[in-house]
Amino acid sequence: MSTPATWKYWLLAIRPKTLTIAVVPVLVGSTLAWTNNGVMLWSVLIVALLAALFIQAGTNLHNDAADFQRGADHSATRLGPARATAQGWLSAASVHRGAAVSFTTAAVLGLYLTWQGGWPILAVGLASIAAGLAYTGGPKPVAYSSLGEFFVWLFFGLVAVTGSYYLQTGHLNSPVMLLGALVGMPAAAVLVVNNYRDLDNDRQVGKNTLAVQWGRRASQIEYLLLMGLPFVLLPLLTWMGIKGFGWLLPYLTLPWAIQLVRRFHRETPGPVFNQLLAGTARFQLAWGLLLCIGLLLGKLAS
Repeated sequence: MSTPATWKYWLLAIRPKTLTIAVVPVLVGSTLAWTNNGVMLWSVLIVALLAALFIQAGTNLHNDAADFQRGADHSATRLGPARATAQGWLSAASVHRGAAVSFTTAAVLGLYLTWQGGWPILAVGLASIAAGLAYTGGPKPVAYSSLGEFFVWLFFGLVAVTGSYYLQTGHLNSPVMLLGALVGMPAAAVLVVNNYRDLDNDRQVGKNTLAVQWGRRASQIEYLLLMGLPFVLLPLLTWMGIKGFGWLLPYLTLPWAIQLVRRFHRETPGPVFNQLLAGTARFQLAWGLLLCIGLLLGKLAS
């Protein structure tokens, strides 16, 4: 296997293809706040985006080193992309230090957000960093259990969207709770692809994921639900008082979602699922951006 250029080592460990999962909920929560209040605290938005990115980067770095140390990235049956620590491109110690720097930077940024939003934002920030560390760290890592998808849905959906909205407004409402739940679904679907692809390897190394426990058929159904329910539940926004029909804009991605679900069901587990994972992350980004644009258009039209 060829060795990548030096500057790519850290980029591989950070996993930039999944960083958008941290961006989307912040944008959605802030956009809904803007449409409700007519005001955007731009400094808060920028700092919140940076904090979310550093938490995600720190989680990915910690995962890269921790999985290597647990022996999860050594199996010959592994189908996922090469990992920087497992390949020897970076030492586990240096990657852990990189994760610590990322989490520390997020915590420093969080001080400003806490000043803006008070103790609820402090609690959200600390819980998010703790979740990033617990994902592959500690005696019972989340990634080695059946709770992985739930944690992704919770922190990259409900927590991030509502936290971003609260930072801008100082309160919460039912539409932002719904949007938090919906945004988290395709984010969790990204992990479903990962765990479906790695099922055989995970079983060998003792990662007891939902896919390992329930099997491939259950994962196919799970992926279908996580990709489909956001479209089914979006109309509830009108019932909850969101004016206009800008929320219809995300339906432009429905053919893409159908294509991804079909591929998930038809493709043989293998390296092709690396493309499907990246495609699911891009879908979540497109769905979220169209939702933001739709909310803004709905506000302008009302």
